[in-house]
Amino acid sequence: MQLTAEEQAMLRGDQGIAVKEAIEYLIKVGKFWDAERLVPVTNVHMMGDIEVMGDGGLKWLECTAQKKARCAVNVSTNARSFDFNFVERLQQDKGEAAKEKKLIGLLQQMNVATTDTCINYQTIYQPHLGERVAWGDTGTVIYANSVFGARSNFESGPAAFAAGLTQRVPAYGFQLDEHRKGTFTVRLDADLDDLADWGAIGKLIGEPNQSYFQVPVFHGLKRTPHADELKHLGAALASYGSMGMFHMVGVTPEAPTLEAALGGNHPHTEMTITNADLQRLYRSYDLHDGKCDLIVFSGPQLSLWEIKSLSERFDGKKVHPGTQVFVTSSNGVLSAARKLGYVQKLEAADVTLMEGVCFYILQNLSQMRQRSGWTNMISNSAKIVNIIGAHRFNTILRRTQECVDIAVSGIIR
Repeated sequence: MQLTAEEQAMLRGDQGIAVKEAIEYLIKVGKFWDAERLVPVTNVHMMGDIEVMGDGGLKWLECTAQKKARCAVNVSTNARSFDFNFVERLQQDKGEAAKEKKLIGLLQQMNVATTDTCINYQTIYQPHLGERVAWGDTGTVIYANSVFGARSNFESGPAAFAAGLTQRVPAYGFQLDEHRKGTFTVRLDADLDDLADWGAIGKLIGEPNQSYFQVPVFHGLKRTPHADELKHLGAALASYGSMGMFHMVGVTPEAPTLEAALGGNHPHTEMTITNADLQRLYRSYDLHDGKCDLIVFSGPQLSLWEIKSLSERFDGKKVHPGTQVFVTSSNGVLSAARKLGYVQKLEAADVTLMEGVCFYILQNLSQMRQRSGWTNMISNSAKIVNIIGAHRFNTILRRTQECVDIAVSGIIR
């Protein structure tokens, strides 16, 4: 691998043992991917919760902090696995909660901003076209690559943290021009009136095209989608298809035309999504025992506009007895939503709002499900409907207003 003079100095240990070990790690990652060089990054977003990192990750961070490590670029953290105000209510493990607090303290000690959000691209930092970043959460990466035209791969926790220490990542994958070209096309002939519809596209396109290096090009839109719709599309494509990028003709910056998005590629097939395809998808979910015991608005965390919309839909209503509704978002969004009165309307309807977490990575979630007797989990997020299956929920995707109606009536159709 070709190293600059500054990178060679890092490798010698001129900037300390923590930086030396970090660049050694990045070189190993680069060699795995046949990267020829490292490239500088301006921003890092890393996974930093105890559910993901475990005891090994916590010990690793302790050792790194003892080496006086300090991140040299702005670093934010993804959603965590505890809202500390709910540890008692959800009967989560207090010992694990203490570890989460210790982990947060270590990260802050090493110059990491523990923002606890998976929507950093909406609330913390918006990279520009061509800007190189090192982001970890798959939903954030696909948004950065696609909507902003920035450049990032799915960086694991150690790789993202190493990028924070060195301001470098290996030049492979979506850091390179050749992997950013569209590989197949998708015509959107559906109305796409709800966030769930955009997530449903991610499932319909992602499942039959599971590959990190598949890049769909969407065209034929009836209107320009807004940020939350693109958020749900990207999160679902990454979840169902492991995709790291998409293009949308006339919307995303690297797709002014269909030809520009394809970059010289000549795909042999085109997929089409219609209203009928969406209806078949919604009807395909098994209602299981018909219970409406859990409605979740999470994964990704909700924007201020999503919170506002839910507050209007729940205003003057009450969640049905025996049904629980959870909403998750970041501190910044919930603080603003409380100031504007949106939180109060939701709380009056008996909706539970949690800060800094995503529902699917809550610590002890499988035991929580068993203890609470939850069977069905209903959501307007296609991503969480997919990813939470590991905890043995029966999951059902529904449009936003249908989720609200189910929550209030206790009836699912």
